[in-house]
Amino acid sequence: MAASKQMLSLLVSALLLRMATMLKISAFNIKTFGDSKMSNQTIADIIVSVSPGGRRAVLAALWSLRCSWLGTVGHQLSTRASSHSLYLTPSMSPHPYSFLDSIPLGRTSYKEQYVFIYRLDMVSVLESYYYNDSCCSCETDAFSRDPFIVKFSSPTTQVEEFVMVPLHAEPSRAAEEIDALYDVYTDVVNKWATNNIFLLGDFNADCSYVTSAQWPSIRLRSLDACEWLIPDSADTTVSDTDCAYDRWVLWQGRVLPGSATVNNFQKTFHLQSKDALAVSDHFPVEVTLKSR
Repeated sequence: MAASKQMLSLLVSALLLRMATMLKISAFNIKTFGDSKMSNQTIADIIVSVSPGGRRAVLAALWSLRCSWLGTVGHQLSTRASSHSLYLTPSMSPHPYSFLDSIPLGRTSYKEQYVFIYRLDMVSVLESYYYNDSCCSCETDAFSRDPFIVKFSSPTTQVEEFVMVPLHAEPSRAAEEIDALYDVYTDVVNKWATNNIFLLGDFNADCSYVTSAQWPSIRLRSLDACEWLIPDSADTTVSDTDCAYDRWVLWQGRVLPGSATVNNFQKTFHLQSKDALAVSDHFPVEVTLKSR
């Protein structure tokens, strides 16, 4: 009996250690995110719980963060994540988080930023740069909001270094911007000599924005080694629409099989539609990297 209890204890310890070293990444378009949302305690708790904090994620990429809040959003979210205890038992201590944010991005006076929130004991930032889109103020460049490209390191995963490329595509030019991600991919390969590249974000990659007739012209869809982890059949929208706008695209073997999911926080928190929409009109999409 004692030996069985000891074996069970060892198995539980091993499982907890494996869970602790798994790196879950969340990508979340938080619609028009600013002071009003973070000043609402209920909304703020939901956002932190589905971003880094509790047991949801170790690393998160966020966007649709409004210009008026650019100086404080990363600090506020990382501080909340470090002290968040919504899903923690009393015996579990919070972990420290930090952030990396982009400059304001956009062709017009309306600008957004990309922000990465990450757990300091599991992830570190190595390098970052903006994709050179040649003409960021005109209508002929590829992206309305240039990708902010960041290389991370994680000693607990099989892929010790990986690159994240977030994109919030302009709905009216979604097909063109998704296709241009191929050029971003080749730029990263040439610059950093790696194909451990994760393309993620609100691509607006479905329904009326990208039609079935347009997919064959999108170069990333024709690469055999390129995986679209959130399928066309998924629904990443909070509203009554059924569209797979938010995506993860990467190269084979990088993530835990079956780990790509749409985090339906409306069901998790038993929210009415209007309350869920107060958080965002998009659900986060998540993947988990393979552990070493």
